[in-house]
Amino acid sequence: MLLGSFLGAWQWDRAGNKQAAALARANAPAQVDPQTLPTEGAELTLNGEYISEHTFFLDNRIVEGRLGVAVLTPFKDRFGYYWLIQRGFVETGTSRDSPNISTPQEQVSITGKWQQARDDGLLFGPNLEEERLQQISLAPWQGVTPDFRYQGWVHAQTGDGVFSEWWQANVMPASRHIAYAFQWWGLALVALITMWIGRRYLYSSQAHHQGGYDDND
Repeated sequence: MLLGSFLGAWQWDRAGNKQAAALARANAPAQVDPQTLPTEGAELTLNGEYISEHTFFLDNRIVEGRLGVAVLTPFKDRFGYYWLIQRGFVETGTSRDSPNISTPQEQVSITGKWQQARDDGLLFGPNLEEERLQQISLAPWQGVTPDFRYQGWVHAQTGDGVFSEWWQANVMPASRHIAYAFQWWGLALVALITMWIGRRYLYSSQAHHQGGYDDND
């Protein structure tokens, strides 16, 4: 009963955190060539140039039943700072060859959503295999390009060199945590009722046995 009560309160607290995060993401400001760390989910517009020779691919993306990769290319903004750009989905089928993509060589402007780097995904085996990554990480570019401006990346939505948009923030809705909370509290209530009925049955059984012993005496 205590465990169910605790877990219900924990899920309720997580629902509050998810609601706050969703609100912050929805209200994240739009920024152009930001000079400070963007907030999670902020819409960024960057002006600069791709560093095409250091492109990698995020492996095993599926969009509308099509198998492919997401294109990851460093980007140098007009202030000389480096960003990692997730440029969108490219279909490859089952081929393991690197896709033949075109990258603008001139100055471009792109717009996308900012996501801070996290190390919370399951990974089986090495992350980097030739030019393919199993999950987004800044590590493959360490020592290859200058340090990135911030620990995170931009999921491009529009602009030159941007392919099909596929990414969405993977955030469990607060409503699901609320449902889990009521499930745990329901189990705690069942445990309480079971304890109360069991206690009454135990006392009734003890009284019956004691009465039987008195009759025999």
